[in-house]
Order: sequence, then structure tokens, then C-alpha cells
Amino acid sequence: MAAPKYKTIMLIDDNEIDNLINQKMIEAASITENIYTHTGAKSAIEFLKNMEKMEVADKVLPDIIFLDIDMPLMDGFQFLDEFEKLTPATKAKCKIIMLTSSINPQDFSRSKKYTNVRLYLNKPISHESIINLAV
Repeated sequence: MAAPKYKTIMLIDDNEIDNLINQKMIEAASITENIYTHTGAKSAIEFLKNMEKMEVADKVLPDIIFLDIDMPLMDGFQFLDEFEKLTPATKAKCKIIMLTSSINPQDFSRSKKYTNVRLYLNKPISHESIINLAV
């Protein structure tokens, strides 16, 4: 079996079942060593802010963040606005994939305005899309 491509992946989705399914799909694909899950964008952004203060930030920050759009309190786009305020090193390390059930074409075009958003995928995530990640 090939070595994992990524050290750490983060899932941000208010739906715990979606997080669990996506986590199992990622584990089955063997592309990462660690998976962090957050059920809220606010807790995820706080986690990133706290991690970048640590000396081991480059080892613990996620390589990929799968981000849902439609969430309460802080949605995916509000998360992206906060993400833009993080350090250049954090923004360079963390690639964002929008993972959504939204069929609104405006969401897709709006996501293009963020340089850290590398891909836009529809739920549910498939084994093929995980294996073929090129971010």
C-alpha cells in the first residue's frame, strides 16, 4: 500500500453523520495519517488560530480542509473570510476543498474568489474523488 499523501486532513461540517461518512471514506483511501473533525466552523478557525501560535504548527496544521458551506453560527464563507486573516504560512499549508450539498451555482462562483479554495466537490465524497485529489 502506498504511503499517505497527507499528514493531516480536517473535516468541517455541522452534520456529524456527514463527518463520520467522510472520515470513513478518507480512512479507507489511506491518504492521511490524521483526521480532525469539527462540527462548527467557529471551533475550527479557533483551532487553527491556536495551532499557528505553536512551534509545531507546521506539523499539526492540516494539509487539506474539507469545508461545508451551509452551517449555523458561521457558514463556510464566513470561515473563509476568517481564514484569510491567518498567517501566510498557515494559508500556504492548508488547502481548502469546498464539500457541499448546495446546488446553488452562486456558491460555486463565490468560492472561486478565495485563493485557498482549490476544489469544489459535491456531497457525498466518493472514493474516486479522494484518490484523485490534486490540491
